[in-house]
Amino acid sequence: MTVPADYTVLYADDAIVVLNKKSGLLVAADRYDPLAPRLDLCAEKEFGHLYAVHRIDKDTSGIVLYARTAAAHRHISEQFEKRQIKKVYHCLVHGHPLWQHLTVDLTLQPDGDKRHRTVVSHRFGKPSVTDFYLMGTCGPFSWIEARPLTGRTHQIRAHLQAQGFSIVCDPLYSGNQRPVLLSDIKRKWNGDTAKERPLLSRLALHAYSLSFIHPVSYEPFSVNAPYPKDLEAVRRQLAKLFTVDPLSATPRAESEHFLDT
Repeated sequence: MTVPADYTVLYADDAIVVLNKKSGLLVAADRYDPLAPRLDLCAEKEFGHLYAVHRIDKDTSGIVLYARTAAAHRHISEQFEKRQIKKVYHCLVHGHPLWQHLTVDLTLQPDGDKRHRTVVSHRFGKPSVTDFYLMGTCGPFSWIEARPLTGRTHQIRAHLQAQGFSIVCDPLYSGNQRPVLLSDIKRKWNGDTAKERPLLSRLALHAYSLSFIHPVSYEPFSVNAPYPKDLEAVRRQLAKLFTVDPLSATPRAESEHFLDT
């Protein structure tokens, strides 16, 4: 069986590197597991020293941006601090929201319980805002686009949980960690359930796009990260069965330098 690569390169120049990482890979050092495989160490073998400018969760797949120079690092970090960078995530959740658009503004406290989860805390939490958009419902699930305006740990997962929704296959915030099986969503399925392989068995959250000002050209720049094979398999099956496709439902990033790799 072919083992998926840790990452693919979406874009690279002398100032920045944009990678599409697999789920289960740390972006940087973790205090709980310092020996775990890390994206930055893997990528530095190919690109040399990289400057981290943002992070995504270990279990989340998708876009990670690195700077290659100190000047680029300062320029991009300033954009993050001023909330000028647009981040778009796609996720598959259990249930059907009754809203088309929802802004969640709840203060969050990372590492707020014994399981190291992020929790809503009016006393100890930091300001956290996420815009959610319903892209469509399909069987027991719904596709949601999330646009976090702040960058708290597990922000999307915690804000969804506060609204009564959990991401499919979420090991921390969902009481339902059951993998996605084709036999569960396709009425006429004649396979052997004892030998059936899950379509998806990891967190159904993907960092889909990132838009910012390039630190050298100073032009608007945007890039999309294709779904990994497991999430893509779920998308295709749900689109076939329920005619709902998150890739056609979500608005394109606004940039003349848009890269659809």
